[in-house]
Amino acid sequence: MRAHSPEGPGRAGRWLARLGPRARRILRRAAQIAVALAVAPWLLLAALAALTPLPPELGAPEDHAVSTVLLDRHGTVLRELRAGDGARARWLPLSEAGDRIQRALLAAEDKRFARHPGVDPIAIARAVGQLAAERRVVSGGSTITQQLARTLVPRPRTARGKLGEAALALRIEASLSKREILEQYLNRVAFGPGLRGVEAASRFYFDKPTRDLSLAEAAALASMPRGPALYDPRRGTGPLERRRNRVLDRMLAAGLAGEADVARARAEPIALAPKGGGLGAPHLVRAVLGGALGTGAGLPAEGSGAAWPRGRATSITLTIDRGLQREIEVLAQQTVRGLSDRDVGAAAVVVIENATGEILAYVGSHDIQDAAGLGHNDGVLALRQPGSALKPFVYELAMEQLGFTAATVLPDVELSFPTADGNYAPRNYDGRFHGPVRLRDALANSYNVPAVWAAAALGPERVLERLRELGLRSLDREPSRYGVAIALGDGEVRLVDLANAYATLARGGLYLPVRAVRSFAPSSPPSPSSQAAASPVSSTPSGSDAPAEPPASPPERGARVLDAARARVIVDILADDRARLASFGEGNALDLPFPVAAKTGTSKGFRDNIAVGFTPDVTVAVWVGNFDGSPMGGVSGITGAGPLFRDAMLAAARVRPPRPFEPPDPEQLAEVEVCALSGMRPTAACPHRRRELLPRGDAAALSPCDMHETVRIDRRNGLRAGACPDAAVEERVFERYDAELTAWARAAGRPLAPDAASPLCGALAGLDGAPGAPPTGAGARVRVAYPPDGARFVLDPSINSLQAIRLRADVPPGVPRVRFVLDGRPIEVGPPFALDWPLVTGAHRLRVDADGAAASEEIAFSVE
Repeated sequence: MRAHSPEGPGRAGRWLARLGPRARRILRRAAQIAVALAVAPWLLLAALAALTPLPPELGAPEDHAVSTVLLDRHGTVLRELRAGDGARARWLPLSEAGDRIQRALLAAEDKRFARHPGVDPIAIARAVGQLAAERRVVSGGSTITQQLARTLVPRPRTARGKLGEAALALRIEASLSKREILEQYLNRVAFGPGLRGVEAASRFYFDKPTRDLSLAEAAALASMPRGPALYDPRRGTGPLERRRNRVLDRMLAAGLAGEADVARARAEPIALAPKGGGLGAPHLVRAVLGGALGTGAGLPAEGSGAAWPRGRATSITLTIDRGLQREIEVLAQQTVRGLSDRDVGAAAVVVIENATGEILAYVGSHDIQDAAGLGHNDGVLALRQPGSALKPFVYELAMEQLGFTAATVLPDVELSFPTADGNYAPRNYDGRFHGPVRLRDALANSYNVPAVWAAAALGPERVLERLRELGLRSLDREPSRYGVAIALGDGEVRLVDLANAYATLARGGLYLPVRAVRSFAPSSPPSPSSQAAASPVSSTPSGSDAPAEPPASPPERGARVLDAARARVIVDILADDRARLASFGEGNALDLPFPVAAKTGTSKGFRDNIAVGFTPDVTVAVWVGNFDGSPMGGVSGITGAGPLFRDAMLAAARVRPPRPFEPPDPEQLAEVEVCALSGMRPTAACPHRRRELLPRGDAAALSPCDMHETVRIDRRNGLRAGACPDAAVEERVFERYDAELTAWARAAGRPLAPDAASPLCGALAGLDGAPGAPPTGAGARVRVAYPPDGARFVLDPSINSLQAIRLRADVPPGVPRVRFVLDGRPIEVGPPFALDWPLVTGAHRLRVDADGAAASEEIAFSVE
């Protein structure tokens, strides 16, 4: 047998040699056509790829939308704000994804990812063959790059659409590295209904970052892009478990996982994280994102109107404590339900940490879902009247600028103050006047008249300036708009600003801005050009090199607003349970088992209730009322907001255990004994004394009490003894008042010395200078009690009867008669030193004269 020569023609060659020339030409032509047919689509595809623009999302990867997770101060998830397209999404750099999800994804979707140019001819041929053999889709031919192209530029599932998808895939492969493509895929493809990107899915389904997934969990997530709705485990884990096991088998076959690891993963059940719920602190979230609240941490400044750039942060750590937040939410709901029969429809609470200004709890309304109660409104930011809650700041300012102390006696009698709209006559909540009251008692019992008198002495301009320095910037009108009634809250403020003003008081007068955000993690994915073109699969999990969240910056300390020593005195008054007994009684809502400085407020017409106070560590402010401004059923600050304040303060005490207030600085303040009536240094005539906290300079300058006097009295008739024999005389202690208070003292039955001398002992030498004579003379003065200086009266043309006012004078003891000098014409009157005068149009001037006392200052008033 003859051996075949290797150099000779083979069987195919001999077969071709036997063909004729014409047949060989036909065959060569057919071969050329076949090659052209095979190569032409790829050339066309390459040309289309060159003409296809790269999607802008890939050209500017920092411009991507992510959802934002809001956390409390301890890292507890409060809620997640979805991205602009409604999806949960978090951007995850590939270096932080870990290698398990990468290996699982390659096994599930594209095991030749590292070797093909974006389109895999082998996968396409396999898919076509399986379709022809099985007459159903067994496997897809799309690569990871094609799936990314389909996500970026959705197209119809037609031949033309598939061609455009393949061209874009080639374009992506020509522009990005394999590592960049895989990162884009992991972050842009749907991994479940409403879940964009693997990190969002990992957090949602398993409550853990992607890098911490087990092999079984990674395989489960890698299964989902094939059918996000079909494999949604919330609808049942069966289909997902079967798909996961197929992915695990592919990993084993491709050498991407070991046999033992796959066996363990197949045996692992799909355990989903508990479904999250709630809308943690919805009003606070809205305030932060809308730029309506000072936030700190480099976020938009309060009042700037700049909204938080949604989708530019993966997480925002708020300052609130979720446990405290939830407890106070429940307390607010219970309060509104309990007061619903008294026409209370809403409540709001804010808790501030004094040392930092951070908000620990923020309840904008009792229930954001309560449409009837307008629960979407935010009572922490709403402008409401604070009532008496502004009084502490009026008194502190009077201490600084007028020399008032906690012992200063203030008048609580009928007073009138002229305003642009007529005369203003303040009244107390209990409908009574209390005469001379020390500042401590006036503030602790929330008497209105002394506070208005102090505001008038200061002037509304100075009061408003101080309130604005404390952060109450909503009081932005002219001082004349508020007048002296500013002391009673005749203006609108935000609850959060009022709370921070009290926190400033708790800090000894140091103002800090309110903070709602501790830190945030910005969303800034690295650009493709900065990524290393490395292998898409790593044999070991890569470490996390994500930038850490910036630390919370310390609050900026503003200028000292309040004097430290006088602020400490105000704190002492507000924490004095004994001082407020007269108005609030024992066991009131402000009486807590630990020291608390607190104040309530009620606006005109019972439309707003306020209770605000603090321990050394936290400040709590509460509002109760109705968002539509309708009045409540006689609910006051102590009965409406007070109980909720008490409960909220007890809740806050469990988060910040209470401690006593620091003792007063002995170098600045001294505790001294004062006369209980006059607040002055007590004399032997003072029957009642109190301990009072005063600045050292004021304590040293205390004058002896002049409101008690010892008078010789004829015991037979109770009149002044004059020249009575000693056997008929006894000395008694009486009270003495200036003209402003004398009328009240007489009406109240206070122990005033008699004016007349006893007829049994001979006439007195005179009203002045005689033994036992009443205290008249140069030191006594009468005054015009009504009308006030500058008053304006308007005649009503619809009234046919006589229109008149009552002129009144305050007269010291010992003055039997006075003269009203009206427009130069004297009119003599006796007790009760009042005169009804018919109104006459024009400008008028009035003073009061009396024998034995100094004349009053002349006042002017007008009638129109």
